[in-house]
Amino acid sequence: MLGGLLAEVALILAIVPLGLRLGDNFLHYTAPPGSFIMCFLGALWVGRQIESRFILHGTLVGLVAALIYVALTRAQPEPFAYIMAHALKLAGGACGGLVAQRRHLASAAQPVHQ
Repeated sequence: MLGGLLAEVALILAIVPLGLRLGDNFLHYTAPPGSFIMCFLGALWVGRQIESRFILHGTLVGLVAALIYVALTRAQPEPFAYIMAHALKLAGGACGGLVAQRRHLASAAQPVHQ
């Protein structure tokens, strides 16, 4: 849950202040890729602390981030770009989980040297 919360807060802090200056078009173009990137990074962070089900945990990071945004907006109708951003939160989280899994497997396969 913390990974999703941090991803959503980071996304809001990164693009909303600029969106207020540059307008809604800026937000419509930056929210989807920003959502993917922040949830990817959130899932990588969560993946450092777990031992299994990396993709599930990553997807849950994206789900929590999407639910936080829906709660903040009180489930009001959203532009298509924001609906795509929610889908990309899930995809970014899952991809981050996959990368975390590969890193975990690679580190487990290497012998420990002291």
